[in-house]
Amino acid sequence: MELRQYALLLRKWLWLVVICTVVAGGTAYGVSKNSTPIYQASATLLVNQASNPVSGAGYQDILTSERLAKTYASLLTGWPMLDETARRLGVDAKDLEKTVTVSSVRDTQLLEIQVEGPNPQLIVQIANTLPEVFIAQNQELQMGRVSESKASLEREITSVEADITRTQDALNAVTDDNQRMRLETSLAQYRSTYSSLLSSYQQIRLAEAQATDNVAIAKPARVPELPIRPRTMTNTLLAAVVGAMIAVGAAFLIEYLDDTIKTPDDVARVSGLSTLGAIARLKETGGTRQLVAWLQTKAPESEAYRTLRTNIQFSSVDKPVRSLLVTSAGPSEGKSTTAANLAVVMAQTGQRVVLVDTDLRRPVMHKVFGVANNTGLTSALLNGEQVVLDGHLQGTEVENLSLLTSGPIPPNPSELLGSHRMARLVEKLAGQADLVIFDSPPVLAVTDAAVMGRQVDGVVLVVDAGQTREQVLAQAAAELQQTGANLLGVVLNRLDSRRGGYYYYYYYYSEEEGGQRRRSISPHGADEEGAPARGRARFPWPRLRA
Repeated sequence: MELRQYALLLRKWLWLVVICTVVAGGTAYGVSKNSTPIYQASATLLVNQASNPVSGAGYQDILTSERLAKTYASLLTGWPMLDETARRLGVDAKDLEKTVTVSSVRDTQLLEIQVEGPNPQLIVQIANTLPEVFIAQNQELQMGRVSESKASLEREITSVEADITRTQDALNAVTDDNQRMRLETSLAQYRSTYSSLLSSYQQIRLAEAQATDNVAIAKPARVPELPIRPRTMTNTLLAAVVGAMIAVGAAFLIEYLDDTIKTPDDVARVSGLSTLGAIARLKETGGTRQLVAWLQTKAPESEAYRTLRTNIQFSSVDKPVRSLLVTSAGPSEGKSTTAANLAVVMAQTGQRVVLVDTDLRRPVMHKVFGVANNTGLTSALLNGEQVVLDGHLQGTEVENLSLLTSGPIPPNPSELLGSHRMARLVEKLAGQADLVIFDSPPVLAVTDAAVMGRQVDGVVLVVDAGQTREQVLAQAAAELQQTGANLLGVVLNRLDSRRGGYYYYYYYYSEEEGGQRRRSISPHGADEEGAPARGRARFPWPRLRA
């Protein structure tokens, strides 16, 4: 699919994209506006591992601090901490569990405490109170552990001091050399142990002094000014974009599943036929539809009918078409309107044209031209053995155009149209006119079109663009070809330019006393001269009711 086709497709479904975008964005905006604002307060803690008093802070101490930070992150969200914090603030501990999150900052010794809630003042108190509770309990824990070690060392030091004193007294009183040697050895051991215990005791005292600095508040929480959610504008824009994307996706899916005929390429692919013309959807005025080729000769639709006329003439250069059948695959595809306007543009070239209404079930041509239908085709066929046209053909306000209405509706239309009298009538009309155009019933509805297709020089199949399905067109074309009809091509009818329809514009600029024209060339290469540059056509008969 070319870029232009994508653009036309988006233009066709622009209304759906706009609706989905507005609805999605509006819904998100309304929900965001009516949602309770949620604020977030953050506090940061610094975790330090007590360094070795001899070697100072090292890499191992830093790693230990990082591990401690992860451990403390779990402890901070434990029930003991939350219960004490809730007790101090007078709130429910279960609510704190839902609103407090603690995480360690990667590759640092930092802990980040985040508290969310609708009350900005309360969440700041929680974010600042929880670290205070943790620091206090951590200090108690550290001090308790150091105190136990300190007391144990003091007891050992006292015991060793007693051993040293006792050994020294014994050494002063002994006279035996061997015994003196043993006591001196014991005394040296006691003194070495005593020195080691004193060193450990000094380290414990240093650890006791440093225990209070293990955790500190690096950045206290502040009252937030703006909520973190809902983010009204972000939600609105995101929802609008998602809505538009869903609409575009739905449009492409619908187009993918749509098997109706929309372009000449579809016609050629499905039926192998060429497109003789493309007619835009006729505008309706006051519930009526018009003979646009007569009433609005400057309209693009009138130019499209003239292009259709030229292409029919080009398709029958070797064997001129003297009789032409206009039909469609199904009902309400615009075949009667096409036949009437085609007859008008053919007559405008100076040809003698006869338009025959062979739709003997639902005739409409007498309504189009505002004439009586008391007599017509059936009257001519049932007038004895001879086919007599006198008194049955009616003139119209269009110069060179005559009309043979259906006449009274018979009980057996198919038999009547397939009779020898009908064949003689076709020959007689072809002898009196340059072109005879027959408006017949739909191909798939009844057999009338198939019966008539064998008796005329050419058949034109009208397709309602965007409505006629591919299978229907293929079946209609196959049935006509099986009967031996000369199927000239297809007319794409009721194209809608606003939805990317395939049609050609006819630009026609003129003034009442002469003007300049500018027209487009049809895809088949025909450049039509069109209607006169002056004046306005009269339309003396009633318009057909829709």
